[in-house]
Amino acid sequence: MPDRAPQPVDRQLPTDEARDLISLVRDIAQREIAPRAAEEEDAGRFPREVFTLLSESGLLGLPYDSEYGGGDQPYEVYLQVLEELAAARLTVGLGVSVHSLSCHALANYGTKQQQVEYLPAMLGGGLLGAYCLSEPSSGSDAASLRTKAVRDGDDWVIDGTKAWITHGGIADFYTVMARTGEDGPRGISAFLVPGDAPGLSGAVPEKKMGMKGSPTAQVHFDGVRVPDERRLGEEGQGFAIALSALDSGRLGIAACAIGLAQAALDEAVGYATGRQQFGRPISDFQGLRFMLADMATQIEAGRALYLAAARLRDAGRPFAKQAAMAKLHCTDTAMKATIDAVQVLGGYGYTADFPVERYMREAKVLQIVEGTNQIQRMVIARHLAGPEAHRTG
Repeated sequence: MPDRAPQPVDRQLPTDEARDLISLVRDIAQREIAPRAAEEEDAGRFPREVFTLLSESGLLGLPYDSEYGGGDQPYEVYLQVLEELAAARLTVGLGVSVHSLSCHALANYGTKQQQVEYLPAMLGGGLLGAYCLSEPSSGSDAASLRTKAVRDGDDWVIDGTKAWITHGGIADFYTVMARTGEDGPRGISAFLVPGDAPGLSGAVPEKKMGMKGSPTAQVHFDGVRVPDERRLGEEGQGFAIALSALDSGRLGIAACAIGLAQAALDEAVGYATGRQQFGRPISDFQGLRFMLADMATQIEAGRALYLAAARLRDAGRPFAKQAAMAKLHCTDTAMKATIDAVQVLGGYGYTADFPVERYMREAKVLQIVEGTNQIQRMVIARHLAGPEAHRTG
C-alpha cells in the first residue's frame, strides 16, 4: 500500500448543488465505473448500462435547460463532471461529451416544437446520441463533406457514409451534417436522424489502439428518409451549427483529457510513495519528484484553462480561441502525463497489471478527435493574426 494515497481534486464549485453533484458523480464512478474499467476495456465491452444509470441520475443533460429534462448547470460545472467520469474511465467521460455534442444542434437551433418533441428523451430518457460530421475523405476539411440530402416532397433522402463516429451503430439518434446545396460550407444542413431509420447501418467498429470499449464506426446512409420537420436550423446553416457545437465539444475533450491525466498522476504518486528501492521510497529521488511536480503543474494549468474558457461561455462571451487553447494544452498534457506515469512505474508501467499503459494508449486519440491539435493551432493563430493569405498562380 502507498504511504501517501492521492486525494480527490479540490474543486472550486459555484454552488452547494454543484458540490452535491460532484459527490454523486464520484460515488457512481467509484462503485459502477472504475472497478470494471480495465476488464471491460480489454474485452472491448461498451458499458451501456452505465449510460442508462447516468441518464436516470440526470447526468446526460447537465448543460441544457431543465424545461426539456436538462440539468440547468453551467459549463463550468458540467466540464468538471466530465473530468471526474473520464478519470474513472475515458470511454464513459468521452461518451457523455459526445452525447452532449449530439444534443447541441437541437437545443440551440431547433424550433420550440422540435425541442418539446425530441429533447426530453434525448436529455433524460435513456437515449444515447452520436454526432456525424467526418467522412472517409473529409476529416479536418469538414466543409468538403459529400453525404447528400435531397429534397423529396416533405422529406429528405440521405445517402452517404460518415466515418470515425463515436457510438456509431449503437446510438439511438444521430445529428447528421449533409449537403443540401452548393459545394463548400454554405451548402450543408443539419438533420436529426433516428438510430432505427430504414437504410441506416453501422459498419464493423474500428480496431483501435485504445478506448476499445467505445465503439467507433462508419455509419452508412442508404436512402434514409427523414421528414423536413427533423431538419435543424435553416437550409445551408449546418456547417455553422457544426462549428458552434465543436467549440463547446472541444471543452469537453479538454476536461476529459485532464481527467485522464489526473488519473495517471494519481497512479504515479501512489506507486512512487509505496515502491521501495535502495532502502527508501522512490518518491524520495529528486528525478522522480520533479517529474511528478511537472505533471501536477501542467494538469492544474490545463484545468484552469478549460475552466476559464467555460466561464466565458457561461457569460455569453466569445470563447472559440480559448476552447482551442484548452483542447490543445489539455490533450498534449494528457499525452505527456501518461507517458511519464509509465516511466515512473518502470517495467510495471508497461504491463497490463497497472492502468497507466492503457491511459497512455487512450491519451493519443484526444490529440486527434474534434479537430487535431494542428487544427487547434490554426484556429488560435487566426484569432491572433487573421486568416491565412491564399496565393494563387
